Amino acid sequence: MKLLYKKVLSWLTGGSLFIVFAVVLGSSLSRYALNAPIQWSEEIAKYAMIYGAMFGTILCYLEGIHIRFGFVADAVPVQVQRLFNILVDITTLGSGVVLVWSGYLFVLKRGGILATGTGLPMYVFQSAMIVGGIGLTLAALIKLMERFGHRTEAQAQPQQSE
Repeated sequence: MKLLYKKVLSWLTGGSLFIVFAVVLGSSLSRYALNAPIQWSEEIAKYAMIYGAMFGTILCYLEGIHIRFGFVADAVPVQVQRLFNILVDITTLGSGVVLVWSGYLFVLKRGGILATGTGLPMYVFQSAMIVGGIGLTLAALIKLMERFGHRTEAQAQPQQSE
């Protein structure tokens, strides 16, 4: 399950980055070559970047390449490192739940406003908080299950050499 989740997150992160690239390129070409700016381009690029940051953050957390205080964790015994990792996972789980809840409240209060560039309701874009929070919560649950000894597909399959 973790491998599939990471693959989906990779595609979503890359897709968001591609949308940013394509929209900015198209907008630049339209603006400077045709002298006809695309009104919605900046807004779409901005929100695609936000969604991409959410997906990328979750992926980095799952891969263990997120920002952390490695000098502290590496200086303590293995049992303390394990406790630190569990505390990080519990904190991440809590942060994901808070992000979902605050995103939900934000969408309730301001989701009906129309975006000026696209004319779409803002809940389409503001839902990134909810999606990111759900994704982070799932990632933290996966990491906690791994830490407490539940076998995942990655552990059940033999490791391939790179």
